Amino acid sequence: MTKTYAVTLILFVVLTVVGGSVIGFFSMPGPWYQALAKPWFNPPNWIFGPVWTLLYILIGIAGARVFIRDRSGPLPKIWFTQMALNFLWPLVFFAAQRPDLALVVLASMLISILAFIALAWRRDRPSALMFMPYAVWVSFAGLLNAAIWWLNRG
Repeated sequence: MTKTYAVTLILFVVLTVVGGSVIGFFSMPGPWYQALAKPWFNPPNWIFGPVWTLLYILIGIAGARVFIRDRSGPLPKIWFTQMALNFLWPLVFFAAQRPDLALVVLASMLISILAFIALAWRRDRPSALMFMPYAVWVSFAGLLNAAIWWLNRG
């Protein structure tokens, strides 16, 4: 591993984890979220921090890999797109208190995650595989988001 690769890897992981933490801090669930009706499969709040930390590490590693391989190619562009949507979702859901719009953001994020996996599958399989748990978690989050919206509409 070259020094440039190591620095890029560290920067991607740190910026992804720290970025997610900062967004999480500014969009922490508050009384509005606590008062919402939630589906029976809503996980306990303590699970989200560890899961997202692990996912952000994997997302950061995958981002560094594709960025190092081809900075101007489609994979880094898709990676940055899904990251922007990832950071936007909690602001829309928690800060703006709009589960309906958050569902649109989340669907767009899932599409970009799946596009990343599909494109990376032949070009950088380890990065595609690192995005698979992310795709599963975001799919679950979409189901949860949709259920919360449905239970609290009107």
